[in-house]
Amino acid sequence: MMQKNNSHPKSCRLAALAGALVLTTLLYAQPPADYYNNASGLNGQALQQALHVIISENHEPVTYSSLWTHFQTTDQKSNGKVWDIYSDFPGNPPYEYTFVDDQCTDISAPNENYCYNREHSWPRSWYGPAGNEISPMHTDLFHLYPVDAWVNELRSNYPYGEVNAPITTTLNGGKLGPNTTPGYSGIVFQPIDEYKGDLARTYFYMATRYMDQIASWAQFFAAQAILNGSSHPAFKPWYIDLLISWHEADPVSQKEIDRNNAVFAIQGNRNPFIDHPEYVNYIWGTGLSGEPAHHVEGFSAQTIILTWEDATGDVLPDGYLIRLSDQGFQHIAVPVNGQAVADDFWNKNVPYGRQSHTFGGLTPGSIYYFKIFSYKGLGSEIVYKIAGEVPQVSIIAK
Repeated sequence: MMQKNNSHPKSCRLAALAGALVLTTLLYAQPPADYYNNASGLNGQALQQALHVIISENHEPVTYSSLWTHFQTTDQKSNGKVWDIYSDFPGNPPYEYTFVDDQCTDISAPNENYCYNREHSWPRSWYGPAGNEISPMHTDLFHLYPVDAWVNELRSNYPYGEVNAPITTTLNGGKLGPNTTPGYSGIVFQPIDEYKGDLARTYFYMATRYMDQIASWAQFFAAQAILNGSSHPAFKPWYIDLLISWHEADPVSQKEIDRNNAVFAIQGNRNPFIDHPEYVNYIWGTGLSGEPAHHVEGFSAQTIILTWEDATGDVLPDGYLIRLSDQGFQHIAVPVNGQAVADDFWNKNVPYGRQSHTFGGLTPGSIYYFKIFSYKGLGSEIVYKIAGEVPQVSIIAK
């Protein structure tokens, strides 16, 4: 394993970190119960527009310098190390970074495993001239991640994609090389499988949060590989196919859920595609499930549901016999001990423990009469509870 070079000057790190504030514990907030109410029942562009409004209204931008501190809340592993998606490998990361100590900025890292910095997974040159710091995109935590500085530089502003013949492979298996996804053959960066879904949902967030601006971003050369110059669907067909395939192959993880909650607590908005992964298909996929070919036949209220509470006592029943008549209670025969009654339209055996039964095939407007007999034993050994007042009820089928 390559060892981290600790000889780079501390001046390359953020000097102010010597007096870094101690983090207070944030209460990770789940979305309010009505957070997505205005998106209910929508799909396509209408759903995307509704989500745009929801996640834009309470977005409170953070400062660029505060990202270092926020990362300690949004991207910390259980062991306290930096959760770097460009260097992590589940179960066996090639190296790990320590917050603050291994932080660096404004340097060109000489090698991988040197320091971590701030990665704009949606490159800055995709929403403005190179080097711009346009708010709130520049500090939006949903697309900013702490990553290895050398890999960050390697990735540059290339799109994410699929690579079969890499020019360079990182220590955790990330690849830079020609894209193999049909529709684009330029240079792309491929993250490992474990984070493809994370980044796809990041991009769906960006296209939605900045739906009112993304059409204009296609003017910037670096973004033209993936953007089609519209607010919806925003992406070119090849990129929609790629992102959806990544989204489906790498479902939402607990890491994403925790990060979504942490960012919500910091900047006041959420990534809806983590909370509701199905929104991806509703907006960019085939939409809602296809309409069934036919309606049901013979639809009418021809059922009656009977409910009861189980019998109690020293001797519990094994089941119940429910007998039905359309003539009156007096036409319901009392069952005979030792003679089990088979199920048919007029008789239903229900096991003990079940406390309801539905009778179907009835005539709307007709009155039906029911009696229920508890019994113990089965077959020729069956004994019915016939003494006392047998429970009965009459109901009109509607």
